[in-house]
Amino acid sequence: VQLQASGGGLVQAGGSLRLSCASSRRTFTNNAVAWFRQAPGKEREFVATINWDGSSTDYADSVKGRFTISRTKGKNAVYLQMNSLKPEDTAVYYCAAARRSWSTSDYTEYPYWGQGTQVTVSS
Repeated sequence: VQLQASGGGLVQAGGSLRLSCASSRRTFTNNAVAWFRQAPGKEREFVATINWDGSSTDYADSVKGRFTISRTKGKNAVYLQMNSLKPEDTAVYYCAAARRSWSTSDYTEYPYWGQGTQVTVSS
């Protein structure tokens, strides 16, 4: 599965962005998908995950109530709606697909990764 993340950009604090994750070469409709992020000088961090049919989601505490991960069952795309953005959300955001259908925050369960999209939040 080859993934492509898009939708990043520069936004002021308090603003919103919507990230998209898609695959043009192979479907991931039966796979759990997650978003991770990595800021300069920091380790990769789990952001959100969703299971194969969208019925179960999980979020990092730092984004709960502000970010929403979603997908439409049977469609080859996953989204991350990010509201009330903060400067500390600045990072490269990566989408990743698991071999399993049920979601997990463990990045080692995700063998398929996109190239990342930069999100920059100015104060």
